[in-house]
Amino acid sequence: MPLTNVQARDVQSLLHPYTQLHKLVDTGPLVLEHGKGVFIYDTQGKEYLEGMSGLWCAGLGFGDEELIEAAREQLSRLPYYHLFGGKGMEPAIELAERLKDIAPMPVSKVFYTSSGSEANDTQIKLAWYYNNARGKPQKKKIISRVKAYHGVTVMAASLTGLPGNHRDFDLPVAGVLHTDCPHHYRFGEAGESEAEFVERIAGNLEALIEREGADTIAAFIAEPVMGAGGVIVPPQGYYPRIVEILKANDILFIDDEVINGFGRTGNWWGCQTMGFTPDTISCAKQLTSAYVPLGAVLLPEEMYQAFVEQSRKIGTFGHGFTYGGHPLGCAVGAKALDIYKSRDIVGRVRGLAPQFAARIGRLADHPLVGDVRCSGLVGGVELVADKASRRSFDLTQGVGLACAKACEAEGLILRAIGDTIAICPPMVISAEELDMLFDRLETALDTTEAHVRRENLR
Repeated sequence: MPLTNVQARDVQSLLHPYTQLHKLVDTGPLVLEHGKGVFIYDTQGKEYLEGMSGLWCAGLGFGDEELIEAAREQLSRLPYYHLFGGKGMEPAIELAERLKDIAPMPVSKVFYTSSGSEANDTQIKLAWYYNNARGKPQKKKIISRVKAYHGVTVMAASLTGLPGNHRDFDLPVAGVLHTDCPHHYRFGEAGESEAEFVERIAGNLEALIEREGADTIAAFIAEPVMGAGGVIVPPQGYYPRIVEILKANDILFIDDEVINGFGRTGNWWGCQTMGFTPDTISCAKQLTSAYVPLGAVLLPEEMYQAFVEQSRKIGTFGHGFTYGGHPLGCAVGAKALDIYKSRDIVGRVRGLAPQFAARIGRLADHPLVGDVRCSGLVGGVELVADKASRRSFDLTQGVGLACAKACEAEGLILRAIGDTIAICPPMVISAEELDMLFDRLETALDTTEAHVRRENLR
Protein backbone atom coordinates (compact mmCIF):
# COMPACT_ATOMS: atom_id res chain seq x y z
CA MET A 1 0.00 0.00 0.00
CA PRO A 2 1.23 3.52 -0.72
CA LEU A 3 2.27 5.58 2.30
CA THR A 4 -0.15 8.13 3.65
CA ASN A 5 0.95 11.74 3.68
CA VAL A 6 1.87 11.68 7.36
CA GLN A 7 3.79 8.39 6.94
CA ALA A 8 5.74 9.83 4.01
CA ARG A 9 6.60 12.95 6.03
CA ASP A 10 7.79 10.75 8.88
CA VAL A 11 10.05 8.66 6.63
CA GLN A 12 11.50 11.82 5.12
CA SER A 13 12.28 13.44 8.47
CA LEU A 14 12.84 10.99 11.33
CA LEU A 15 15.52 8.51 12.34
CA HIS A 16 13.61 5.87 14.34
CA PRO A 17 15.23 4.06 17.28
CA TYR A 18 15.18 0.25 17.51
CA THR A 19 13.67 -0.05 14.03
CA GLN A 20 14.43 -2.05 10.89
CA LEU A 21 15.28 1.08 8.94
CA HIS A 22 15.61 -0.77 5.63
CA LYS A 23 11.97 -1.90 5.85
CA LEU A 24 10.45 1.28 7.26
CA VAL A 25 11.04 3.11 3.98
CA ASP A 26 8.51 0.79 2.33
CA THR A 27 6.06 0.08 5.14
CA GLY A 28 6.01 3.47 6.85
CA PRO A 29 5.41 3.89 10.60
CA LEU A 30 2.27 3.36 12.62
CA VAL A 31 1.41 6.98 13.43
CA LEU A 32 -0.50 7.49 16.68
CA GLU A 33 -2.74 10.45 17.33
CA HIS A 34 -4.31 10.28 20.80
CA GLY A 35 -4.88 8.03 23.78
CA LYS A 36 -7.23 7.48 26.69
CA GLY A 37 -6.89 4.99 29.51
CA VAL A 38 -5.21 1.84 28.21
CA PHE A 39 -6.09 2.58 24.57
CA ILE A 40 -4.33 4.57 21.87
CA TYR A 41 -5.62 5.54 18.41
CA ASP A 42 -3.85 5.93 15.09
CA THR A 43 -4.43 8.61 12.47
CA GLN A 44 -6.95 6.34 10.75
CA GLY A 45 -9.01 6.09 13.93
CA LYS A 46 -8.12 2.47 14.73
CA GLU A 47 -8.09 1.59 18.43
CA TYR A 48 -5.25 -0.39 20.03
CA LEU A 49 -4.96 -1.75 23.54
CA GLU A 50 -1.50 -0.49 24.57
CA GLY A 51 -0.15 -3.64 26.17
CA MET A 52 3.38 -2.28 26.73
CA SER A 53 2.55 0.99 28.55
CA GLY A 54 4.41 2.62 25.67
CA LEU A 55 7.91 1.52 26.64
CA TRP A 56 7.18 -0.05 30.06
CA CYS A 57 6.45 3.45 31.37
CA ALA A 58 2.90 4.85 31.06
CA GLY A 59 1.76 3.07 34.21
CA LEU A 60 -1.27 5.32 34.69
CA GLY A 61 -2.35 5.05 31.07
CA PHE A 62 -3.14 7.95 28.78
CA GLY A 63 -5.01 11.19 29.37
CA ASP A 64 -4.96 11.17 33.18
CA GLU A 65 -6.51 14.52 34.12
CA GLU A 66 -4.74 14.83 37.48
CA LEU A 67 -1.33 14.53 35.85
CA ILE A 68 -2.30 16.92 33.07
CA GLU A 69 -3.54 19.50 35.58
CA ALA A 70 -0.36 19.17 37.67
CA ALA A 71 1.67 19.89 34.54
CA ARG A 72 -0.52 22.85 33.59
CA GLU A 73 -0.22 24.40 37.05
CA GLN A 74 3.55 24.04 37.15
CA LEU A 75 4.02 25.46 33.65
CA SER A 76 2.04 28.54 34.63
CA ARG A 77 4.09 29.04 37.81
CA LEU A 78 7.70 28.18 36.88
CA PRO A 79 8.15 26.43 33.53
CA TYR A 80 11.87 25.89 33.96
CA TYR A 81 14.75 26.34 36.29
CA HIS A 82 17.81 24.33 37.36
CA LEU A 83 19.59 23.08 40.46
CA PHE A 84 23.10 24.24 39.51
CA GLY A 85 25.06 26.48 41.87
CA GLY A 86 22.90 25.79 44.89
CA LYS A 87 19.55 26.80 43.38
CA GLY A 88 16.43 25.04 44.59
CA MET A 89 12.76 24.58 43.65
CA GLU A 90 9.81 23.31 45.67
CA PRO A 91 8.81 20.56 43.16
CA ALA A 92 12.33 19.07 43.21
CA ILE A 93 12.45 19.18 47.02
CA GLU A 94 8.96 17.69 47.43
CA LEU A 95 9.56 14.81 45.05
CA ALA A 96 12.93 14.00 46.65
CA GLU A 97 11.28 13.87 50.08
CA ARG A 98 8.60 11.51 48.80
CA LEU A 99 11.14 9.26 47.10
CA LYS A 100 13.09 9.03 50.35
CA ASP A 101 9.88 8.12 52.20
CA ILE A 102 9.10 5.15 49.95
CA ALA A 103 12.68 3.98 49.34
CA PRO A 104 13.41 0.36 50.31
CA MET A 105 16.64 1.34 52.10
CA PRO A 106 17.90 4.45 53.90
CA VAL A 107 18.35 7.23 51.33
CA SER A 108 20.18 10.46 52.06
CA LYS A 109 19.99 12.33 48.75
CA VAL A 110 18.25 12.22 45.36
CA PHE A 111 20.05 13.25 42.17
CA TYR A 112 17.87 14.01 39.14
CA THR A 113 18.42 13.11 35.49
CA SER A 114 16.25 13.21 32.37
CA SER A 115 16.12 9.46 31.73
CA GLY A 116 17.01 5.99 32.95
CA SER A 117 20.04 5.91 30.68
CA GLU A 118 21.34 9.10 32.29
CA ALA A 119 20.58 7.72 35.75
CA ASN A 120 22.64 4.58 35.12
CA ASP A 121 25.39 6.58 33.45
CA THR A 122 25.45 8.78 36.56
CA GLN A 123 25.59 5.73 38.82
CA ILE A 124 28.88 4.67 37.25
CA LYS A 125 30.41 8.15 37.47
CA LEU A 126 29.40 8.37 41.12
CA ALA A 127 30.79 4.90 41.90
CA TRP A 128 34.12 5.98 40.40
CA TYR A 129 34.02 9.31 42.24
CA TYR A 130 33.16 7.56 45.51
CA ASN A 131 36.08 5.16 45.26
CA ASN A 132 38.46 7.98 44.44
CA ALA A 133 37.14 9.85 47.48
CA ARG A 134 37.78 6.91 49.79
CA GLY A 135 41.28 6.29 48.49
CA LYS A 136 40.57 3.29 46.26
CA PRO A 137 41.37 4.64 42.76
CA GLN A 138 41.84 1.16 41.26
CA LYS A 139 38.31 0.06 42.20
CA LYS A 140 36.56 1.03 38.94
CA LYS A 141 35.31 -2.00 36.97
CA ILE A 142 31.56 -2.60 36.71
CA ILE A 143 29.88 -6.01 36.51
CA SER A 144 26.66 -6.29 34.53
CA ARG A 145 24.94 -9.38 33.09
CA VAL A 146 24.37 -11.02 29.75
CA LYS A 147 20.95 -9.89 28.41
CA ALA A 148 20.84 -6.92 30.80
CA TYR A 149 19.41 -3.64 29.59
CA HIS A 150 20.55 -0.42 31.25
CA GLY A 151 20.20 2.21 28.52
CA VAL A 152 21.90 3.57 25.42
CA THR A 153 24.39 6.25 26.43
CA VAL A 154 27.99 5.12 25.84
CA MET A 155 28.35 3.75 29.37
CA ALA A 156 24.76 2.56 29.83
CA ALA A 157 24.87 0.75 26.47
CA SER A 158 28.15 -0.85 27.54
CA LEU A 159 26.43 -2.11 30.70
CA THR A 160 23.64 -3.46 28.52
CA GLY A 161 24.36 -7.09 27.66
CA LEU A 162 22.68 -7.26 24.25
CA PRO A 163 24.74 -7.64 21.05
CA GLY A 164 22.50 -5.31 19.04
CA ASN A 165 23.41 -2.45 21.38
CA HIS A 166 27.15 -3.09 20.93
CA ARG A 167 27.66 -4.16 17.35
CA ASP A 168 29.33 -1.48 15.21
CA PHE A 169 28.92 1.10 17.99
CA ASP A 170 32.39 0.02 19.21
CA LEU A 171 30.99 -1.05 22.57
CA PRO A 172 31.34 -2.07 25.33
CA VAL A 173 33.97 0.29 26.66
CA ALA A 174 36.86 -1.03 28.74
CA GLY A 175 36.19 -1.91 32.36
CA VAL A 176 32.71 -3.34 31.87
CA LEU A 177 32.35 -7.05 32.65
CA HIS A 178 29.36 -9.30 31.99
CA THR A 179 28.43 -12.28 34.12
CA ASP A 180 25.72 -14.94 33.67
CA CYS A 181 22.12 -14.16 32.83
CA PRO A 182 19.89 -15.70 35.57
CA HIS A 183 17.51 -17.36 33.10
CA HIS A 184 17.11 -21.01 34.04
CA TYR A 185 14.92 -21.93 31.06
CA ARG A 186 17.47 -20.75 28.51
CA PHE A 187 20.80 -21.21 30.33
CA GLY A 188 20.23 -24.03 32.81
CA GLU A 189 22.15 -27.22 32.06
CA ALA A 190 20.39 -30.54 31.37
CA GLY A 191 18.84 -31.88 34.56
CA GLU A 192 19.96 -28.86 36.59
CA SER A 193 17.47 -27.64 39.21
CA GLU A 194 16.91 -23.93 39.73
CA ALA A 195 18.80 -24.11 43.05
CA GLU A 196 21.74 -25.81 41.36
CA PHE A 197 21.63 -23.26 38.55
CA VAL A 198 21.74 -20.40 41.07
CA GLU A 199 24.70 -21.93 42.86
CA ARG A 200 26.59 -22.48 39.60
CA ILE A 201 26.18 -18.95 38.27
CA ALA A 202 26.87 -17.49 41.74
CA GLY A 203 30.08 -19.49 41.70
CA ASN A 204 30.87 -18.06 38.28
CA LEU A 205 30.44 -14.54 39.69
CA GLU A 206 32.78 -15.34 42.58
CA ALA A 207 35.34 -16.72 40.13
CA LEU A 208 35.06 -13.57 37.98
CA ILE A 209 35.65 -11.34 41.00
CA GLU A 210 38.63 -13.43 42.11
CA ARG A 211 40.09 -13.42 38.61
CA GLU A 212 39.71 -9.66 38.15
CA GLY A 213 40.50 -8.77 41.74
CA ALA A 214 37.84 -7.40 44.11
CA ASP A 215 40.01 -4.33 44.66
CA THR A 216 39.44 -3.41 40.97
CA ILE A 217 35.64 -3.77 40.94
CA ALA A 218 33.42 -0.86 41.99
CA ALA A 219 29.87 -2.11 41.44
CA PHE A 220 27.44 -4.72 40.20
CA ILE A 221 24.31 -3.46 38.39
CA ALA A 222 21.09 -5.41 37.90
CA GLU A 223 17.39 -5.04 37.09
CA PRO A 224 15.34 -7.04 39.64
CA VAL A 225 13.23 -8.45 36.77
CA MET A 226 15.15 -8.07 33.53
CA GLY A 227 13.14 -6.13 30.96
CA ALA A 228 14.41 -5.62 27.42
CA GLY A 229 16.53 -8.77 27.64
CA GLY A 230 13.31 -10.78 27.49
CA VAL A 231 11.36 -10.24 30.76
CA ILE A 232 13.53 -12.62 32.77
CA VAL A 233 12.50 -13.42 36.34
CA PRO A 234 15.51 -14.83 38.24
CA PRO A 235 15.01 -18.01 40.29
CA GLN A 236 14.28 -17.87 44.00
CA GLY A 237 17.45 -17.52 46.03
CA TYR A 238 19.42 -15.82 43.27
CA TYR A 239 19.60 -12.32 44.72
CA PRO A 240 20.43 -13.29 48.32
CA ARG A 241 23.45 -15.20 46.99
CA ILE A 242 24.51 -12.27 44.82
CA VAL A 243 24.20 -9.80 47.70
CA GLU A 244 26.25 -12.11 49.93
CA ILE A 245 29.06 -12.23 47.35
CA LEU A 246 29.05 -8.47 46.75
CA LYS A 247 29.16 -7.60 50.45
CA ALA A 248 32.05 -9.97 51.01
CA ASN A 249 34.01 -8.15 48.29
CA ASP A 250 33.08 -4.50 49.07
CA ILE A 251 31.22 -4.11 45.76
CA LEU A 252 28.24 -1.74 45.47
CA PHE A 253 24.90 -3.15 44.33
CA ILE A 254 23.28 -0.70 41.88
CA ASP A 255 19.58 -1.52 41.55
CA ASP A 256 18.16 -0.51 38.15
CA GLU A 257 14.46 0.03 38.94
CA VAL A 258 13.74 1.95 35.73
CA ILE A 259 11.17 -0.66 34.61
CA ASN A 260 10.46 -2.37 37.94
CA GLY A 261 9.78 0.65 40.15
CA PHE A 262 6.52 2.19 41.35
CA GLY A 263 4.30 -0.86 41.67
CA ARG A 264 4.96 -2.82 38.48
CA THR A 265 5.88 -6.09 40.25
CA GLY A 266 3.33 -5.75 43.06
CA ASN A 267 5.56 -3.76 45.43
CA TRP A 268 6.84 -0.20 45.30
CA TRP A 269 10.19 -1.56 44.15
CA GLY A 270 11.25 -4.67 42.29
CA CYS A 271 13.99 -5.36 44.83
CA GLN A 272 11.26 -5.83 47.46
CA THR A 273 9.55 -8.39 45.25
CA MET A 274 12.84 -10.18 44.57
CA GLY A 275 13.97 -10.04 48.21
CA PHE A 276 17.14 -7.96 48.35
CA THR A 277 18.35 -4.58 49.59
CA PRO A 278 20.57 -2.56 47.23
CA ASP A 279 23.07 0.21 47.94
CA THR A 280 21.76 2.67 45.35
CA ILE A 281 18.73 2.88 43.03
CA SER A 282 18.13 4.22 39.51
CA CYS A 283 14.53 5.07 38.61
CA ALA A 284 12.67 6.76 35.75
CA LYS A 285 9.77 5.74 33.42
CA GLN A 286 6.80 5.26 35.81
CA LEU A 287 8.25 7.96 38.08
CA THR A 288 6.07 10.39 36.08
CA SER A 289 4.00 7.70 34.35
CA ALA A 290 6.09 8.88 31.36
CA TYR A 291 4.11 12.11 31.03
CA VAL A 292 7.36 14.08 31.38
CA PRO A 293 10.95 12.82 30.99
CA LEU A 294 12.55 12.37 34.42
CA GLY A 295 15.01 10.03 36.09
CA ALA A 296 16.57 9.88 39.53
CA VAL A 297 19.39 8.26 41.48
CA LEU A 298 18.82 7.45 45.16
CA LEU A 299 21.99 7.56 47.26
CA PRO A 300 23.01 6.58 50.82
CA GLU A 301 24.51 8.95 53.38
CA GLU A 302 27.96 7.33 53.23
CA MET A 303 28.31 8.15 49.54
CA TYR A 304 26.96 11.67 50.01
CA GLN A 305 29.47 12.44 52.76
CA ALA A 306 32.28 11.24 50.49
CA PHE A 307 31.02 13.65 47.81
CA VAL A 308 30.95 16.52 50.30
CA GLU A 309 34.59 15.88 51.20
CA GLN A 310 35.58 15.71 47.54
CA SER A 311 33.78 19.01 46.93
CA ARG A 312 35.78 20.50 49.80
CA LYS A 313 38.99 19.24 48.22
CA ILE A 314 38.22 19.97 44.55
CA GLY A 315 36.04 23.05 44.98
CA THR A 316 32.81 21.73 43.43
CA PHE A 317 30.75 18.65 42.62
CA GLY A 318 31.23 18.68 38.87
CA HIS A 319 28.28 16.67 37.56
CA GLY A 320 24.76 17.63 36.49
CA PHE A 321 22.26 18.03 33.66
CA THR A 322 20.45 21.09 32.30
CA TYR A 323 17.10 19.37 32.84
CA GLY A 324 17.99 17.47 36.01
CA GLY A 325 15.26 18.34 38.51
CA HIS A 326 13.17 20.14 35.88
CA PRO A 327 10.21 21.63 37.79
CA LEU A 328 7.67 20.26 35.31
CA GLY A 329 8.96 16.70 35.65
CA CYS A 330 9.20 16.93 39.43
CA ALA A 331 5.68 18.36 39.79
CA VAL A 332 4.23 15.59 37.64
CA GLY A 333 6.35 13.01 39.48
CA ALA A 334 5.05 14.17 42.84
CA LYS A 335 1.47 13.97 41.53
CA ALA A 336 2.12 10.49 40.12
CA LEU A 337 3.31 9.30 43.55
CA ASP A 338 0.15 10.83 45.05
CA ILE A 339 -1.96 8.87 42.57
CA TYR A 340 -0.10 5.61 43.16
CA LYS A 341 -0.96 5.97 46.84
CA SER A 342 -4.48 7.40 46.63
CA ARG A 343 -5.63 4.84 44.05
CA ASP A 344 -3.67 2.03 45.73
CA ILE A 345 -1.94 1.07 42.49
CA VAL A 346 0.31 -1.41 44.29
CA GLY A 347 -2.78 -3.14 45.68
CA ARG A 348 -4.38 -3.04 42.25
CA VAL A 349 -1.36 -4.77 40.69
CA ARG A 350 -1.42 -7.41 43.42
CA GLY A 351 -5.13 -7.95 42.82
CA LEU A 352 -4.71 -8.41 39.06
CA ALA A 353 -1.47 -10.41 39.26
CA PRO A 354 -3.17 -13.83 39.72
CA GLN A 355 -5.35 -13.22 36.64
CA PHE A 356 -2.29 -12.08 34.67
CA ALA A 357 -0.33 -15.17 35.79
CA ALA A 358 -3.23 -17.51 34.94
CA ARG A 359 -3.77 -16.05 31.47
CA ILE A 360 -0.08 -16.01 30.55
CA GLY A 361 0.25 -19.51 32.01
CA ARG A 362 -2.41 -20.81 29.60
CA LEU A 363 -0.23 -19.72 26.69
CA ALA A 364 2.42 -22.29 27.66
CA ASP A 365 0.28 -24.95 25.94
CA HIS A 366 0.37 -23.13 22.59
CA PRO A 367 2.49 -25.00 20.00
CA LEU A 368 4.56 -21.88 19.37
CA VAL A 369 5.35 -21.11 23.03
CA GLY A 370 8.35 -22.53 24.87
CA ASP A 371 8.28 -20.55 28.10
CA VAL A 372 6.16 -17.98 29.91
CA ARG A 373 7.22 -15.90 32.90
CA CYS A 374 5.82 -12.98 34.86
CA SER A 375 5.95 -10.88 37.99
CA GLY A 376 3.07 -8.59 38.92
CA LEU A 377 1.88 -6.98 35.68
CA VAL A 378 4.92 -7.65 33.51
CA GLY A 379 5.52 -10.84 31.56
CA GLY A 380 7.19 -12.50 28.63
CA VAL A 381 6.11 -15.21 26.17
CA GLU A 382 9.07 -16.92 24.51
CA LEU A 383 8.40 -18.39 21.07
CA VAL A 384 10.38 -21.47 20.03
CA ALA A 385 10.78 -23.61 16.93
CA ASP A 386 10.70 -26.81 19.00
CA LYS A 387 9.16 -27.09 22.46
CA ALA A 388 10.85 -30.35 23.45
CA SER A 389 14.41 -29.24 22.71
CA ARG A 390 13.79 -25.52 23.42
CA ARG A 391 15.30 -24.77 20.02
CA SER A 392 14.89 -21.13 19.06
CA PHE A 393 13.95 -19.81 15.66
CA ASP A 394 16.70 -18.19 13.64
CA LEU A 395 16.25 -14.51 14.46
CA THR A 396 16.52 -13.64 10.77
CA GLN A 397 13.17 -15.42 10.30
CA GLY A 398 11.50 -12.64 12.26
CA VAL A 399 8.93 -14.82 14.03
CA GLY A 400 8.70 -12.50 17.03
CA LEU A 401 8.22 -9.48 14.78
CA ALA A 402 5.56 -11.38 12.82
CA CYS A 403 3.72 -12.03 16.09
CA ALA A 404 3.93 -8.36 17.10
CA LYS A 405 2.48 -7.42 13.69
CA ALA A 406 -0.29 -9.98 14.13
CA CYS A 407 -1.06 -8.39 17.51
CA GLU A 408 -1.23 -4.99 15.84
CA ALA A 409 -3.74 -6.33 13.32
CA GLU A 410 -5.86 -7.49 16.27
CA GLY A 411 -5.76 -4.05 17.89
CA LEU A 412 -3.05 -4.85 20.44
CA ILE A 413 0.41 -3.34 20.83
CA LEU A 414 3.04 -5.57 22.38
CA ARG A 415 6.79 -5.65 21.85
CA ALA A 416 8.89 -8.39 20.26
CA ILE A 417 12.26 -8.75 22.00
CA GLY A 418 13.84 -11.20 19.62
CA ASP A 419 11.30 -14.01 19.81
CA THR A 420 9.99 -13.09 23.25
CA ILE A 421 6.74 -11.14 23.30
CA ALA A 422 6.82 -8.65 26.17
CA ILE A 423 3.64 -7.67 28.01
CA CYS A 424 3.54 -4.66 30.34
CA PRO A 425 0.09 -3.00 30.36
CA PRO A 426 -0.76 0.21 32.20
CA MET A 427 -1.32 -0.60 35.85
CA VAL A 428 -4.79 0.99 35.65
CA ILE A 429 -5.98 -1.79 33.32
CA SER A 430 -9.26 -3.45 34.35
CA ALA A 431 -9.84 -7.19 34.67
CA GLU A 432 -12.00 -7.10 31.54
CA GLU A 433 -9.33 -5.20 29.58
CA LEU A 434 -6.69 -7.67 30.77
CA ASP A 435 -8.78 -10.54 29.39
CA MET A 436 -9.15 -8.58 26.14
CA LEU A 437 -5.36 -8.26 25.93
CA PHE A 438 -4.79 -11.99 26.28
CA ASP A 439 -7.70 -12.89 23.98
CA ARG A 440 -6.14 -10.76 21.24
CA LEU A 441 -2.69 -12.20 21.93
CA GLU A 442 -4.04 -15.75 21.65
CA THR A 443 -5.51 -14.94 18.23
CA ALA A 444 -2.22 -13.36 17.16
CA LEU A 445 -0.30 -16.45 18.26
CA ASP A 446 -2.59 -18.63 16.14
CA THR A 447 -2.00 -16.32 13.17
CA THR A 448 1.76 -16.51 13.75
CA GLU A 449 1.68 -20.30 14.01
CA ALA A 450 -0.13 -20.44 10.67
CA HIS A 451 2.57 -18.15 9.21
CA VAL A 452 5.33 -20.43 10.56
CA ARG A 453 3.70 -23.49 8.98
CA ARG A 454 3.00 -21.75 5.69
CA GLU A 455 6.58 -20.49 5.37
CA ASN A 456 8.05 -23.79 6.67
CA LEU A 457 10.09 -21.89 9.28
CA ARG A 458 10.64 -24.92 11.50
